[in-house]
Amino acid sequence: MHDIDYMKLAISLASATKGQTSPNPQVGAVVVKNGEILGMGTHLKAGTPHAEVHAIAAAGEKARGADIYVTLEPCSHFGRTPPCADLIINSGIKKVFIASVDPNPLVAGKGIARMQEAGIEVVTGLLQQEADALNEPFFHFIKTKTPYVTIKAASSFDGKTAAKTGDSKWITSPESRQDVHRLRHEHDAILTGVNTIIHDNPLLTARLPRGGKNPIRIILDTNLRIPADANVVTDQTVKTIIYTGSEIDESKAEAINKFGVEIFSFPSKNVPIKDVLKDLGERNIMALFVEGGSEVHYSFIKSNFFQQIILYMAPKIIGGKEAIPFVGGSGADFVKDAPVLEFAKVERLGGDLKITAKPLKEAND
Repeated sequence: MHDIDYMKLAISLASATKGQTSPNPQVGAVVVKNGEILGMGTHLKAGTPHAEVHAIAAAGEKARGADIYVTLEPCSHFGRTPPCADLIINSGIKKVFIASVDPNPLVAGKGIARMQEAGIEVVTGLLQQEADALNEPFFHFIKTKTPYVTIKAASSFDGKTAAKTGDSKWITSPESRQDVHRLRHEHDAILTGVNTIIHDNPLLTARLPRGGKNPIRIILDTNLRIPADANVVTDQTVKTIIYTGSEIDESKAEAINKFGVEIFSFPSKNVPIKDVLKDLGERNIMALFVEGGSEVHYSFIKSNFFQQIILYMAPKIIGGKEAIPFVGGSGADFVKDAPVLEFAKVERLGGDLKITAKPLKEAND
């Protein structure tokens, strides 16, 4: 095996923990000496030992004189766990391969500098693109203090998310719907609008064959129109937060509060998306999954408050001017003013296409 192979293994270890390390990054580590893998590990959950700790513990005394491959720069500060840079130095490791440099100001090159000062050879940038992609939400969160936003929609071939009657079951295949539950499991919170709650009464939980982590439920409801017996209110398996404007029925709010639901009312009459994202960031929500209706999607897209869109497109044509589109609102007046995306990934799921697209930075600047 070569250096790239060991780093690929470290990235593979890290990728297995998607959705469970927030607000920490996903990290994998592999300790190697004379072509023998001595230890490997991954960070499992915030507050628990980091990947380097698991890998070095497995290697034991054999770690002296070995190399370690880490997907992200080892930390150099005391947080909920001790600095991994110091652990590497004390273990006697002679060379460190790093894929991504940590953008966190508490780390940002300091871990590398500390190890180099201790006489350890450090190589950076090995499979950096792959490792960076693994931690896109973390990097965005660290830099902006707001969640990485993924907008999800399921549409027909002609871009409709429901027929003119409002019927939407089921546009996409069972495989696509199962994939959505996996994505819910991988996100810290899921957001929708009150119209979706009124129309569909969803649970907004991650229903996977072997269980999964349920995201915190976020509801945008300017005037607190949500039914007091809605599933997201009465079901207490996971926290629900409702963001409202200033003009709501306080008695209804009290009734909803009794189910453990938090109601966050802004001083304005409306619910500003920018302030919602700021508040979610302060709550350490690193990755937000937006499963709204066409108007909620438009509110995020028109203000460029999203990092990617995942569209499940079924080979069906619903048609009709009154059918509900994936994005509502007033739309762009001219094509040249429309946000430009680039396809990051296209794959088949059952009979559907799963399309992942991200804003094309050059076109939207």
